[in-house]
Amino acid sequence: MGFLHKFSVVLFLVIVGRCYGRGGGERIFMESVDSLSMAQLEQQLEAVDFEMEELANFSMRSGIGSISYRSQAFRVADVTNEWIQIELGPKSVIDQIVLVPAVRRVANEGLQAEAFPLNFRIVAGESQSTNLVVAFDAADGVLPRIAPLVVNTGPLTASWVRVEASVLTPISFNGMYHLEFSEIMVFNGEDNIALRQPVLTSGGDRAEYGARKKEYLVDGFVPYLMDAVRGGQSVAFVSDIGIGDRPELTLDLGDVYPLDRINLHAVDLSDSVPQSTPSGFGIPEYFVVEGGLKSDFSDAVQLIEYKMDSIFDSGPVIMRRFPVKPCRYVRLTAVKPYMSVEDFGSGSRMGFAEIELFSGDWNVALGKTVQANFELNAPSRSFAALTDGRNIYGRILPVRKWLNELALRHDLERLRPAITAELNRRYARQKKRLSLMHWLAALLAVGIVVAFLVERLVHLKELSRIRERYAADLHDELGANIHTIGLLGDVALSSLDKPDRLKNTLMNSRDLTERTGLAVRHCITMQEVNGLNGSLKNDIERVSHRILADFEYDVSIVGEAFLEKLNPRKRNDVFLFYKECLVNISRHSAATRVKTKLVATRKQIVLSVSDNGRGLSSDGKNSVPESLKRRAKLLGAEVNIESAVGEGTCVTLKLRMRRFGVSIPRISLRPASGTTP
Repeated sequence: MGFLHKFSVVLFLVIVGRCYGRGGGERIFMESVDSLSMAQLEQQLEAVDFEMEELANFSMRSGIGSISYRSQAFRVADVTNEWIQIELGPKSVIDQIVLVPAVRRVANEGLQAEAFPLNFRIVAGESQSTNLVVAFDAADGVLPRIAPLVVNTGPLTASWVRVEASVLTPISFNGMYHLEFSEIMVFNGEDNIALRQPVLTSGGDRAEYGARKKEYLVDGFVPYLMDAVRGGQSVAFVSDIGIGDRPELTLDLGDVYPLDRINLHAVDLSDSVPQSTPSGFGIPEYFVVEGGLKSDFSDAVQLIEYKMDSIFDSGPVIMRRFPVKPCRYVRLTAVKPYMSVEDFGSGSRMGFAEIELFSGDWNVALGKTVQANFELNAPSRSFAALTDGRNIYGRILPVRKWLNELALRHDLERLRPAITAELNRRYARQKKRLSLMHWLAALLAVGIVVAFLVERLVHLKELSRIRERYAADLHDELGANIHTIGLLGDVALSSLDKPDRLKNTLMNSRDLTERTGLAVRHCITMQEVNGLNGSLKNDIERVSHRILADFEYDVSIVGEAFLEKLNPRKRNDVFLFYKECLVNISRHSAATRVKTKLVATRKQIVLSVSDNGRGLSSDGKNSVPESLKRRAKLLGAEVNIESAVGEGTCVTLKLRMRRFGVSIPRISLRPASGTTP
């Protein structure tokens, strides 16, 4: 892919990303698709396919976990103002808001967003000031979707973010209308500052139950698994059974870093149906994470505390924020470890796919050494897997980048059919035009054949007229001369006794005889040149007899019928080419034997003239003579010479034929290592 093409791909994706980040991207694109040329559409389709190969895939969670927040039920879609508000605390700079839909399975339709609003707006503010971030309606084509909806706000200072819905969509269970989201994330760079923050709703706590509570909007658990297409797979760390009552994992970061976040990736569960392990496998029911500057943790401070109070408290990635703490060493202690019951035994276990420790936007734990207070015997489950930056699907992405890739994949998957449909429409129109062109080409071919046949008939008629004129000339001039000679003979007989008169009569007869011979030769020569009565075979044999009188020669001609199909000028050019070869041999070769072979077929004519002379010199200056090149070029033929010193020379002329006796004008000179004599 060239530089300009790559640039156009990137530019296209930037435009799409900006349009969809603000809403209305599909509508904007659909309005412009008709204005693009076919080449541009094909380029955009290639750009979409190219980008989709690099984006994270949709892999959905299974098992048990927190689902979403669902508002109170309404019987109609239009509501006055149903809202959700995330309190961010002190005013913060935000640059992106991500709305993650709750996802349901619908018979015959697959996965769909559950109760995602149709008309809504996002506002943000601080104290009493409010700023509208973006507004969506049905025309923006937000639904259907299962992907996150990404809204780029630009740098914006706010202490709260609110989603206000005015038109809702129904849930599949009973058709009632609700406002529902799985997660709302508010980013400042890579930091989700909405994580585990207070949530306010217009309905209060009336709709909260089970796996649907307002705190689940900011727990960091989304309905997807991190499935990046890039990077190699990594098998998660899982300890053996029976690692003690208080197992520990310790990381040495190698230097002091101001830590502010931790992401703990759960063990990748089996993709079998049903699963072979429960959700939260290997995650301690209660653990603390401490940090310190000393390896013995004598100065340890607690970074986070995690308690699994219910089955809804675990998910693919456990995300926690904490006040900035400078640390070099970090220790995870399972106060209440996960207890595993297997066929081969039961006891405490611990397992994680990855441990990420962030200093700002940088995962400082990547590639660092992990130690434990227990032994690890399984060779496929190493401590190194905890900090290798990969899970069972491949590379672990920053959460913001991951969700943005899912959103872009959704947008491109919806754009691609629009591009394809427009291309197919244009291909169909082009196919109709091409069919019309085929018919026009066929009519044109018929017209060409008819024109050629007419021209052929006109040409034959002209040849017939020329023959008739030559016949008339021969009849008129030669007949008159012969008649005059007869009369002069009679006069001579009657002048036997008159010497002077007899002498004059005989002189006149002599002159007339010479003139008649000149006239005959002139007429014959003209006819040979124009190909009216001449035969190429006869011409070759006659000129061979004249020029090679002192040589031993052999002439072989095959396919005379094809020779006669040559037009007069081609026949004359072949004859003159052959004559020039004989002149060269007689002058320069010192040969005693000459062999000529002329083979004519429907496809080509091959003339070969060889001698047993002294051959060409080996000084490297020999090539095809200019006279033969010129004659071959007029013929549109290929000529080459093969020669060796003392072994003679062979000149070969190849003339390719077309139908109707027309030759293909092509010359390919293949010089030998010397010049012709």
